[in-house]
Amino acid sequence: MSFRVHVRVMPRTGLLDPQGLAGAHALSVLGFAGAGDVRVGRAIELELAAGSREEAESEARRMCERLLANPVTEDFQLDVEAR
Repeated sequence: MSFRVHVRVMPRTGLLDPQGLAGAHALSVLGFAGAGDVRVGRAIELELAAGSREEAESEARRMCERLLANPVTEDFQLDVEAR
């Protein structure tokens, strides 16, 4: 079976997020005073062949733990859907 995996990687809450701070400042300068607590992460999408949804999620989790996310400074969320 084929699965589409969506990975959302974000800096851990409480850790310095320089890109988020820069984004918050830029939004303020542009007049968007209501925007706050800006955090910048990244999105990764991939297609994965696996025998089941659970197997695909397990494999994607291992990918994140070994390469796609820094386990010291980042958290990740997975969304796995059948193709």
